[in-house]
Amino acid sequence: MWNHVSTIRIYRPGQHRGWGIRVWREMVRELVASRELIWRLFLRDFKARYKQTVLGILWAFIMPFVAVGTFVFLNRSGILNIGDVNIPYPAYALLGLTIWQLFADGLRGCSGAIVAGGSMVVKINFPKETLVIAALGQTLVNTLIRLGLVVIIFAFYRIVPRWTTVFFPLSLIPLLLLAIGLGFLLSLLTALMRDIPNVVTLVTTFLLFLTPVLYPTPRAELFTVFTRYNPLAGLVTGVRDLVVTGYLTQPVQFIWASVLSVIIFALSWRVFHLAEIRMAERIGAR
Repeated sequence: MWNHVSTIRIYRPGQHRGWGIRVWREMVRELVASRELIWRLFLRDFKARYKQTVLGILWAFIMPFVAVGTFVFLNRSGILNIGDVNIPYPAYALLGLTIWQLFADGLRGCSGAIVAGGSMVVKINFPKETLVIAALGQTLVNTLIRLGLVVIIFAFYRIVPRWTTVFFPLSLIPLLLLAIGLGFLLSLLTALMRDIPNVVTLVTTFLLFLTPVLYPTPRAELFTVFTRYNPLAGLVTGVRDLVVTGYLTQPVQFIWASVLSVIIFALSWRVFHLAEIRMAERIGAR
């Protein structure tokens, strides 16, 4: 049971089964009614994350600088040949990494959200998807911080973003939906196998180097084929294109990757909603 304003509702997980319109409508209503709970969970996680750290929120700056600095060094030393990216490479790499980290950090946070809920999942009856969505809040804060750094770097190099940058926030929505959708499924798996967050970290680090985040779309045949069927490549490149070139260099890939993200989000959310009735049993058994 949870109290929102003056309305008391009895929440019964799994009470709406099937895939009809009525079920989706009820799921949306439950999520909207839980907005205050999502906000409070976000505040709790935000305070806990930086409570006992020395550098605190500065870690959001440090990690991008390390990654970008490494690639800048490799590019200037001739070990890597990045090629022409239209703008100074440090600005190009930092923008791409900021977009990528929105997905990677969001996926890691969402995948461990249910287990991090601990006793709350076992003892309190509430929509468990609020934990996953609240976990994404910290990622959004870090992204805003990194975007501020991107603005500073662009100003330093006197780069004027294209007018299509106004669509930048909207273009991030498919990437967010993909992170949340996969996060729903991975959070369920984490309740069974606690190694999942470590696997997610390993896979996202590996994909960082196989996705055109810190370099433009490769022309080598093997990488071209992989990039063509990698939805993350289309989503990251599409968002960056709006800032750097002013148009989508790969519009078809961005569109199909966006559609795929919506489908994954919807199906994963429904599966999560059906499975949450067993969630407390799994967490409590550990």
